[in-house]
Amino acid sequence: MNILQKVDEDLKESMRARDEVRMNTLRGIKSSVKMLLIEKIKKEASHEEVISVIQKQVKQRRDSIEEFKKGNRPDLVQKEERELKILESYLPAQMSPQELEAIVSKIIAQAGAATKAEMGKVMKLVMEETKGRADGKAVSSLVSSKLK
Repeated sequence: MNILQKVDEDLKESMRARDEVRMNTLRGIKSSVKMLLIEKIKKEASHEEVISVIQKQVKQRRDSIEEFKKGNRPDLVQKEERELKILESYLPAQMSPQELEAIVSKIIAQAGAATKAEMGKVMKLVMEETKGRADGKAVSSLVSSKLK
């Protein structure tokens, strides 16, 4: 079963259970994937494309949580956190900090990077290697700390 089929099944379950937050979150995933397909003029989305869509939604939720905390809106923070948990359940397991650090160190050595000017090249290689299993902000701060 691919990820979109799982989203469809879970959407049906959430509709039966009348779980509004889960239902709306899953509908958001389906809607974003549909928009991507229209944009790219395709009939089906690849696994990587669906993961990418979900990652964008996760990033949006994290940004919203930060802003709602600044605005002292605990009700909206709670809603966004629940949606975030639902979205994260569809992503591959995230890498541990030790695994991520090992990959970053290996790629920096392979690329021969030494300065922050080469950060873009290293970031591209690390993000390809981790493929959705690491948060971009975490990777960026780790790469930045390792380069001079």
